[in-house]
Amino acid sequence: MNQKSFIALVVVIILIIAAWFFISPLFIDEAVDESFPVINTVTTPARPNNQSVTLVKTTSNLPTKEQVAAMSPEDRQQTMSDMMNQMAGQPDRGSYDDMPETGPTALRSGQFVDADRIHKGSGEATIYQLADQSHLLRFEDFRVTNGPALVVYLTKHPSPTSAADVKEGYFDLGKLKGNVGNQNYAIPAEVNLSDYNSVVIWCELFDVLFSPAALATN
Repeated sequence: MNQKSFIALVVVIILIIAAWFFISPLFIDEAVDESFPVINTVTTPARPNNQSVTLVKTTSNLPTKEQVAAMSPEDRQQTMSDMMNQMAGQPDRGSYDDMPETGPTALRSGQFVDADRIHKGSGEATIYQLADQSHLLRFEDFRVTNGPALVVYLTKHPSPTSAADVKEGYFDLGKLKGNVGNQNYAIPAEVNLSDYNSVVIWCELFDVLFSPAALATN
């Protein structure tokens, strides 16, 4: 094999590898199925009111068993009656049980749509506030045309249809985990959600919009 043939062969091999890298994602799905994250809720004791303070004082002054045993039947009955009157109208002890924080709340959501006839998307994007006050972006029943170097952006434009729309302002939530299936993306605390109005699947390599989802308040 002469030098020209060798160089030509190397070029062909490189082209085949490059073609596989760029074209194969269009025909190969990367499926994921993440469950909704479970946050261990922290309970907060209810602030005692005047009634609960009275109840504590009453129960802390209970006579001992020995004192009750030494009472006459009349005194025992009178003591019990007095204490029952003091406790009448007090809220149930269950009122003082620790109250769990609220669970996940859907703040905003939207449907993925096709960017064009080649780049298609479907499914729902929802931003949740979790019990610990953190925020999460979740995709459900999600599917998008696969491609190289796909990422997830929060974007300021309410309905982006072009690269110019996306680049008006965005926050990068990281690499797309899969082009099919349910998945979660943590939203950092420093992100001001009121600044962003849509979610997009974006190809960083070629600056191409694959699928947008306009967000509406729930």
